[in-house]
Amino acid sequence: MKRLFTFVICLTLSHLALASGKNLTLKADSDNLPKKRDTLFMPVVAPVVYSPYQAMFKRRLDSIQHEVPLNYNEFVQSYIDIYTAPGRKSDIGRMLGLAKYYFPIYEKAFREAGIPEEIKFLSIVESALNPTAVSRVGATGPWQFMANTGKAYGLNINSDVDERCDPIKASYAAAAYLKEAYLEFGDWLLAIASYNCGTSSVERAIDKAGATDFWAIRQYLPAETRGYVPAYIAVSYVMNYFSKHAIIPQGNIIGKTDTVIINRAVSLSNIARLLEVDSRDIFLLNPSYKRGVISASATAPRRLIIPQVHPGKFSALYDALNSDAPIALPPVLNTDTEKPARIAAKRPAYHIIKKGETLADIADDAGVEVQDLKAWNNLHSNKAVIGKKLRLSENTGNDDAPAKPTKKYLTYTVKKGDTLSGLAEKFEASVDSIKELNGLKKNSLQPGMTLKISKV
Repeated sequence: MKRLFTFVICLTLSHLALASGKNLTLKADSDNLPKKRDTLFMPVVAPVVYSPYQAMFKRRLDSIQHEVPLNYNEFVQSYIDIYTAPGRKSDIGRMLGLAKYYFPIYEKAFREAGIPEEIKFLSIVESALNPTAVSRVGATGPWQFMANTGKAYGLNINSDVDERCDPIKASYAAAAYLKEAYLEFGDWLLAIASYNCGTSSVERAIDKAGATDFWAIRQYLPAETRGYVPAYIAVSYVMNYFSKHAIIPQGNIIGKTDTVIINRAVSLSNIARLLEVDSRDIFLLNPSYKRGVISASATAPRRLIIPQVHPGKFSALYDALNSDAPIALPPVLNTDTEKPARIAAKRPAYHIIKKGETLADIADDAGVEVQDLKAWNNLHSNKAVIGKKLRLSENTGNDDAPAKPTKKYLTYTVKKGDTLSGLAEKFEASVDSIKELNGLKKNSLQPGMTLKISKV
């Protein structure tokens, strides 16, 4: 029994030794094999599963995507549902009719600026293609510029004209802004988001999220901006696939036009009478002239857009444009373009920063720009200190205080890639004047700096 037990033990040990030798051989051989990543503990990302209904929208968005990403998700779908709802179809149909006039203008400006033409759809989100649209905080025109931002991008705003309402000039300004934003962020959706909330808000969201993708930083953006980009994607969809939702486009609402360059003051009402067209059509085509008069001169000619008319009527138009008879300037029209002034009049002189507020929030509520808020309060960063008292305009609102001279300069926040020579060219100033006005000893600029730039 003992011998049998000893034999069994020896036999077992020999088998174990052979098995061990095989394992050692296999391990030694495996050391020479190409290494593979250990997939045992790698996170598994479940693929997004779309219903047939959702897959249809994604497929359609993919088919119209060019340079701007047209991602599909539940946020985009919610806006598609809004724009294709029965109560909105007539609005979309009207915008399709207006687009036949406005989109070629936008496309030309965007092509020349080198930005994607499909961003033209953003104007629908901004203003529904209304050239005289005014927001609750005073943003004006088809591209909804605040006054200071519009001036910074070369738009003329005074008692006679508001070029934020000029579809041509405002489109070039919008293209310039979007291009600068894209050069800063390298992403079109982030550039579009910054058009709504400003570059500083996007920068803060990027810092908080530690990412540079719109959908990753979305939760850190202002509430309005979170829906702004999905709305743009949804509008892009609807303007391409309107027929799939029984939306009937109206014809070319505005019709064909001609452009005349004039060099004297001209009444729009007189032009309408001479051409025998509805004065509302003339005002619609020339929305930037606030008093119904084009205050042009030989040294400052301006553009007049008129409906195409029979050639015979041009003789009467020619006589009117070359007549020596003076034109009485009518009073300023009581239109929506006066809203910014009313908003400014109601704005409080000061604001005490509360917990959770940012400079961007305060600027939006007051209808001013962040860079102006910083300039008026001598702030050198975007930090909002709780309890700090901020001026909301150049005028302190103190009637006893001596009047201050009108500001002779614009304020501008330096962006990545800006140079003194580039800013001098952009604002028709000189490098030396910018350096002198801001106390600069060197030509180097740092992003985030607030510069004063002479208006003259």
